[in-house]
Amino acid sequence: MTALFALATALLWGLADFGGGLLTRRMPALTVVVASQLVAVLVLGAIVVATGGLSEAGPQLWYAAAAGVVGPVAMLCFYKALALGPMGVVSPLGSLGVVVPVSVGLLLGDRPGLLQFAGIGVAVVGIVLAGGPELRGAPVQRQAVLLTLVAAFGFGSVMALIAEASSTLTGLFLALFVQRVTNVVVGGGALFVSVKRGGRVLPEGGGMKAVLAALPALAFVGLADVAANGTYSIAAQTGPVTVAAVLANLYPVVTALAARGVLKERLRAVQAAGAGLALVGTVLLATG
Repeated sequence: MTALFALATALLWGLADFGGGLLTRRMPALTVVVASQLVAVLVLGAIVVATGGLSEAGPQLWYAAAAGVVGPVAMLCFYKALALGPMGVVSPLGSLGVVVPVSVGLLLGDRPGLLQFAGIGVAVVGIVLAGGPELRGAPVQRQAVLLTLVAAFGFGSVMALIAEASSTLTGLFLALFVQRVTNVVVGGGALFVSVKRGGRVLPEGGGMKAVLAALPALAFVGLADVAANGTYSIAAQTGPVTVAAVLANLYPVVTALAARGVLKERLRAVQAAGAGLALVGTVLLATG
């Protein structure tokens, strides 16, 4: 079950990232983050009320709140790093956040078998290569590398925190709701500061109509991200965190394949090799 939920996480995160990337081509990244998470807040709020999730409130929700603070900061650092580029270096470096939940799992007593350790190594290499790292070309700015590493640490921390935020299904809904409310508050604050500094909130030319037209896509991105956090939490609670974290971090492979299928982007040889290695790692992890 761990492998199944972790792979579902990778699928959902990969599709959410792909959808978010498409949306940020048409509107400011902060607007995409806040709008998509606001939709998730409304849906999760209804689920929490319907399931009586408020009865699960407790100290563990601080983990969810912390994840809600760290997530938007990591995302903004990542977008800034992508802007500085080159993307072929930034993107695979961002997936190194897997080190955080894997380390936490080992500290908490996870002891994967020999095949699983081999699978972890193969899968991590595959994840990095699937991003299509640029080994030649434009130099990487020190600031881009620093921002990417901060983002990677943030993404990994969110995975570790959300796994500790609940122990029941109704509690998970409440934890995800708290996380998303915090996301909106932090992201909204950043958006307010951006506007004060002359930044844009609405897309050029389309305005609010463009945002409303993109609402289904924004809803998909926000809800897919929420679902991914949920399936990862279940995966981490039903099996070794080390296995769940590595399998969940296969999402760059999903994003690359989505770009290939929808946008007809050609996979570079290194990306195809990375996807193959990630698949081999997945098999080793699942059978170890």
